[in-house]
Amino acid sequence: MSKPALAYVGLAVNGIDAATSALADLLRLPSRDAVLGDGTRVPLLRVGDTALALFEAGHPCLGSDSKPGVHHVAIAADAPDAYAAAQGLPLDEQCPEAGIDGVAQRGFAPSATCGVRVRVCEPLALPGIDRGEVERIDHLGVASTDNANATEVFSRRLGCPVESTQTDMEVRMAVESFTSDKYGVVYHSRPPEPVGGLRVSFLSIGDCELEFLQPFDPAPDSADDSAPAPGRPGNTRGDRGAIGRYIERRGPGLHHIALKTPDINRLLPELAGRGLRMIDLEGRPGSRRALIGFVHPAALGGVLLHFVQRDE
Repeated sequence: MSKPALAYVGLAVNGIDAATSALADLLRLPSRDAVLGDGTRVPLLRVGDTALALFEAGHPCLGSDSKPGVHHVAIAADAPDAYAAAQGLPLDEQCPEAGIDGVAQRGFAPSATCGVRVRVCEPLALPGIDRGEVERIDHLGVASTDNANATEVFSRRLGCPVESTQTDMEVRMAVESFTSDKYGVVYHSRPPEPVGGLRVSFLSIGDCELEFLQPFDPAPDSADDSAPAPGRPGNTRGDRGAIGRYIERRGPGLHHIALKTPDINRLLPELAGRGLRMIDLEGRPGSRRALIGFVHPAALGGVLLHFVQRDE
């Protein structure tokens, strides 16, 4: 089975104009206006081989659960009906049969795809290419409760190859000192104490990956999921807590989007200087030997986005 092509990633935003301006103008992403069947404007912004499609949060085409954030991914297929039928997965009855620009589409029931909303649509006409500040989508983060099941559905059934797997864990290490006027100073390190962890699976779709993030807690009595103080960079413990809280509130599903950039430590402060509200102002260590930095979701209408700089 060949790897599925990605037609677009659907983002539900509060305030399409402001979010489009932030993405298209600040990042120089080529864009065009597409439409839905009711005449609603849907900006399409090209990123690598695919596009971001911006929908107003709450629009009926998104179904009953259309809170701001990364809403769905759309696989490109010339015959959506045939493709959907071949997968043997139950369909989402809330998914309209006519999608962006009126193309035919079908959607799978999120309960069958690990909480990820997956649609299948005919290929869309994308805006012209201009890499600008972004090379492509690096990955789409998914809050997961079962990475093994995600691999079963997305790799073995839908044909998304496993790119890599890893375990992220933050540990706390205490050091004791014994200072004597006769014998000098002796330092003793206590065993590391785990304080937060994520099991991570990357599955390729189109020219990016789905990043399934499953929280785990090796030491529940000592774990601390508190977020870093405002203005402080994020960390693995905070990331684990954020994923866990998301699952508690909204269940498993698409959590964030990451865009690949060649120079993150130039881009992050530049965006902040141009008025974009940021979480990180310099790159911090992330998955796959990357540097990462987050934009505040309020800057993009409720969508959590971060940038990634890494070697392939």
